[in-house]
Amino acid sequence: MKDSIQTEEATKNAFIMPFINALGFDVFNPHEVIPEFIADLGIKKGEKVDYCIQKDDKPCIIIECKHWSEKLDPHNSQLFRYFHVTTTRFAILTNGIVYRFYTDLIEPNKMDDKPFWEFTITDMNEASVNELKKFTKSNFNVEQILSTASELKYTKGVKDLLAAELKEPSSDFVRLFAKQVYPGMLSAKAMEQFTSIVRKSSQQLISDMINDRLKSALTKENEVITITSIEEPMPEAVVGPRTDFTAQEQEAFFIVKSILRQKLDSSRIVYRDTASYLNILIDDNIRKTICRLWLNGSKHYIGFLDADKKETRYEIANLDAVYQHTDKIIAAAEAIEGKGK
Repeated sequence: MKDSIQTEEATKNAFIMPFINALGFDVFNPHEVIPEFIADLGIKKGEKVDYCIQKDDKPCIIIECKHWSEKLDPHNSQLFRYFHVTTTRFAILTNGIVYRFYTDLIEPNKMDDKPFWEFTITDMNEASVNELKKFTKSNFNVEQILSTASELKYTKGVKDLLAAELKEPSSDFVRLFAKQVYPGMLSAKAMEQFTSIVRKSSQQLISDMINDRLKSALTKENEVITITSIEEPMPEAVVGPRTDFTAQEQEAFFIVKSILRQKLDSSRIVYRDTASYLNILIDDNIRKTICRLWLNGSKHYIGFLDADKKETRYEIANLDAVYQHTDKIIAAAEAIEGKGK
């Protein structure tokens, strides 16, 4: 719709308000979203920031908006001043397409010059979605976001440097590799030769990595996939209910629980939700995995681990198909209980 949007106010209505709403905040509830939030600056009264998002009636994010065609230049932005006079720890500068997230990593209560994270809404990937989930109303936790903000900021810096070096290698970058493979003196002529070699090598390496990933993806399209399981601990695992514990996963969990109700006390059957799959466990022990339910992709699977911790997955057309694997579910539980005894 951007080409038909002529003003900053229209950008807010068409792009930014729906974005805030998608985070779970009600744009029509003044206890959650305050438009034209007053942020008085000393003797200068009536200064306003476009939006202030609140949680429990406390400011948590301020947002300054630009027209979608404007480039975002924080040095010409009032966001720095607004950040200083509010209690929030996070600020967003956006034109409705690019979103830049700021905090005060360097100096308390003073917004950093550079964002710790940014994304373009027309070029989203899974990593961006996972980071964005932290800013949803149900997940918002200041300390948790701050703990990863520093890593995000410097990771972006390193990625940008690598991208620039791979595109146009600097003399230091070329020398780093040339010194390790070339036995002679690095004359100007040798450096010129190795600049070309490093550029070609980088391109070939990236191409090889892409081809390897494509081959791997094609291999995994079989209906039954065998993979090596990850030993405990599993960093991405979260115990108990979580906001991305979807209704579909809940139903699948209760189906497995109902299958096992005559074999086990239902209180012993729990789940651990990960970004990729749902673990069904006995006694909340990752080593007592009954099965795994892969329900986040376009195809759904139920997986069982063998004695060597390798997983065999079976495609399931719908959740009712879980019942077709009743014998395997019961056998897995009995095997775990047998080992315990």
